[in-house]
Amino acid sequence: MHRLLDNRNVLGVLFMLPAGALLLVFLTYPLGLGTWLGFTDAKIGRPGEWIGAENFTYLFGDSVARLSLFNTFFYTIVASILKFALGLWLALLLNKNLPFKAFLRAIVLLPFIVPTALSAIAFWWMYDSQFSVISWTLTKMGVIDGYIDFLGEPWLARFSTIAANVWRGVPFVAITLLAGLQTVPPSLYEAASLDGATEWQKFWYVTLPMLTPIIAVVMTFSVLFTFTDFQLIYVLTRGGPLNATHLMATLSFQRAIPGGALGEGAALATSMVPFLLAAILFSYFGLQRRAWQQGGTDK
Repeated sequence: MHRLLDNRNVLGVLFMLPAGALLLVFLTYPLGLGTWLGFTDAKIGRPGEWIGAENFTYLFGDSVARLSLFNTFFYTIVASILKFALGLWLALLLNKNLPFKAFLRAIVLLPFIVPTALSAIAFWWMYDSQFSVISWTLTKMGVIDGYIDFLGEPWLARFSTIAANVWRGVPFVAITLLAGLQTVPPSLYEAASLDGATEWQKFWYVTLPMLTPIIAVVMTFSVLFTFTDFQLIYVLTRGGPLNATHLMATLSFQRAIPGGALGEGAALATSMVPFLLAAILFSYFGLQRRAWQQGGTDK
């Protein structure tokens, strides 16, 4: 026994067992059960029988499910682009020698550490059709004549939920990219200055290439978090108006729990997995192509 414990491979396996057990119980089992339910006609209170791909075929022809797919992609793409642009700008700003720099960094983190449900309620109040502080301010400034129904019009509701998601997600992107900026050697900027590079050229040829691995990782997480967003949408709109803000996650919950169709809801949730895997693989293979990380050049 003592000899086994001296073996590094055995020790490694022993140390990984607790984490492996947690992943098995809280990740692998629910994922497997959900996938199984997606191929059954299970209802709440009834286990159901195997029906093959009928749920997936039905969802493919369901206009609301197709709309939720469009909403999910639109929400994810627009929010992720905005979060990256604003996060990178904030990271570059906070990387400079500003007064009260530590305090500003702490302030930037606030939207990310506030519970999602609480921030969603705050946005719900700001978007209220009668008591919106945004509409009130714009009215007092003379920009608009009446209050805006942010969550009552389909496209306004889409962009309003995206704005709330961006506000919450920008700090994660900004702080992560800021950590990456701290690792860029100052000597590279000094060499670029000696070569007569402008600030834009320094950013494009020094900062951006050095940040590429960090960008790939942070944007992968950002896409995954946004694609599977549930709390923000459920608290703000519950998928309305006219299913305009229903994401695959919220529609899956609605069909499975309030609607009672566990099999259909599980099938919708399972349909999200290929898209999430595609995002992860895109990031992984993108990083693998960066041979300069091992001291070479791009393949």
